[in-house]
Amino acid sequence: MFSPSQEELCALNKEPVKYGELVVLGYNGSLPNGDRGRRKSRFALYKRSKASGVKPSTVHVISTPQASKLTSLPVTECLGASSGNQPSIPEVRRNAISSKGHHSISYTLSRSQTVIVEYIHDKDTDMFQVGRSTESPIDFVVTDTISGNQNNDETQITQSTISRFACRIVCDRNPPYTARIFAAGFDSSKNIFLGEKAAKWKNPDGHMDGLTTNGVLVMHPKGGFTEESKPGVWREISVCGDVYTLRETRSAQQRGKLVENETNILQDGSLIDLCGATLLWRTADGLLHTPTQKHIEALRQEINAARPQCPVGLNTLAFPSINRKDVVEEKQPWAYLSCGHVHGYHNWGHRSDTEANERECPMCRTVGPYVPLWLGCEAGFYVDAGPPTHAFTPCGHVCSEKSAKYWSQIPLPHGTHAFHPACPFCATQLSGEHNCIKLIFQGPID
Repeated sequence: MFSPSQEELCALNKEPVKYGELVVLGYNGSLPNGDRGRRKSRFALYKRSKASGVKPSTVHVISTPQASKLTSLPVTECLGASSGNQPSIPEVRRNAISSKGHHSISYTLSRSQTVIVEYIHDKDTDMFQVGRSTESPIDFVVTDTISGNQNNDETQITQSTISRFACRIVCDRNPPYTARIFAAGFDSSKNIFLGEKAAKWKNPDGHMDGLTTNGVLVMHPKGGFTEESKPGVWREISVCGDVYTLRETRSAQQRGKLVENETNILQDGSLIDLCGATLLWRTADGLLHTPTQKHIEALRQEINAARPQCPVGLNTLAFPSINRKDVVEEKQPWAYLSCGHVHGYHNWGHRSDTEANERECPMCRTVGPYVPLWLGCEAGFYVDAGPPTHAFTPCGHVCSEKSAKYWSQIPLPHGTHAFHPACPFCATQLSGEHNCIKLIFQGPID
């Protein structure tokens, strides 16, 4: 059967071309307090009415013999201003570039030498910027994800590890609309500033490059984003878009080794880690083959229509509606995550020799976590449109078997050098023998 391309669909419907979407892991369809403006759980990248991309142009090498008398520039990732009353020579040059409406990247090699790479308009690309800052150059505002659905206004991050101007994604305006990722984003002065202590270097071909403080990591799954996919290898992306092996720790001064046979081109299912939040990239064509919210709602209604029962209380169970996905309801199904038996809520089965949330299943006597089940509502995390038959352990989010098994094997960055699988719907670290369990529902007896 003929399947029209994304470009043909947009032409037929006179809709803007969609390059793809970024979905933040750890949110089940929306932020806990609702999506607001540029801060939301997913962000669609559309072709802009006018090209917004930039490309490198002139390189300025600035030497300042009298630098010892100048106020030193602050060592920060993306700030271009000097802390003194008198601007430094590099700053004057940056301001001159900015006054022409151009972007620039500044590499401070020492107190006496700075390299400034001028960027000019690129009519063939669109640029989108991601970061913690709420300033206007940021298209998608991302803050630290707290695991376990505890993201609310009362849960404050004392010190965020996400850069204010974390990364930029540049998309070709012409088919096949290739998207590329680069570390660091331009600030309100259209500048990226890599200070004296930032990791930076000159490549053999002469162009400058560097890394941001905590780095931008990318993992491309092997085989795309399908049920057959396998985890790829996590890499670090440089300011100029080259691919490197990981540093010993996120903020180590020494860069990894250049990986010459890999690129910064995003593919369907690529993961982007900003040291505090992980984003999933879905291409527009990939999303055409992904279940929708309507499909997930239909699956929920189908399960409920089968009238699953608690095998002990014999009361009918039902998954709550998607808009009440965080409220435990009376008919909510609960499950023993060691065996998968689904029950209604009850208060028996406590064992004095187990942890507080562990119970003994009355069906098979297996002891393990006993939790409410939640339907995974973020359609972008599904690798197929199968029925929700498996639950992640220990959080209890439910999705299709292939989706559960896919995410159960994906190592996600945690802290400065650890990796572990996590539930994509709430970011809880997974546990148990397989990180997920097949659910055993009992149908009605009548």
